[in-house]
Amino acid sequence: MANFMSTEPKWYVLHTFSGYEAVAKQNLEQVVENGNLQNRIFEIVIPTEDVIEENDGKRKIVNRKSMPCYIFIKMIYGDDIWHTITHTRGITGFVGPKGRPLPLTDEEIRKMHLEKVKVDFTLEIGDEVRILSGALRDSVCKVTKVDAENQRCSVTVSMFGRETPLELSYSQVAKL
Repeated sequence: MANFMSTEPKWYVLHTFSGYEAVAKQNLEQVVENGNLQNRIFEIVIPTEDVIEENDGKRKIVNRKSMPCYIFIKMIYGDDIWHTITHTRGITGFVGPKGRPLPLTDEEIRKMHLEKVKVDFTLEIGDEVRILSGALRDSVCKVTKVDAENQRCSVTVSMFGRETPLELSYSQVAKL
């Protein structure tokens, strides 16, 4: 088999044992550190989303795994690194044909919010925005705090008759 190595980092999906996503991520981060692989493996992400949960009549927003048993990894792939990753405790293998990695498409990366998208608009306290994704999609809310450098904002959304604070990235909102 020819030794294959891509030259630019791409996103791949790893399969983990059920409930072991955090352990697998931690083990993989240790492998990166011990093997000095920071120039090959750049990010490891457990996909999560905010959902509304009701408990004893009270509703709150909780962060939950959106794709249990999977973690995403941004890396420069090569056959030499395949063995290291697939033999990391908690990881069962790459998602792809015959366990070989298949990079995610630009569309998949955008849908899963894996890359920080630079948004070209400015927000000010008091602006109204519409939430673009997640449990509160299409909710209109008011900006209470702006962190332009990191492209993040705090908003309050009226939910069940009460104002609820949220922190969102600029890519999750549209200015009205």
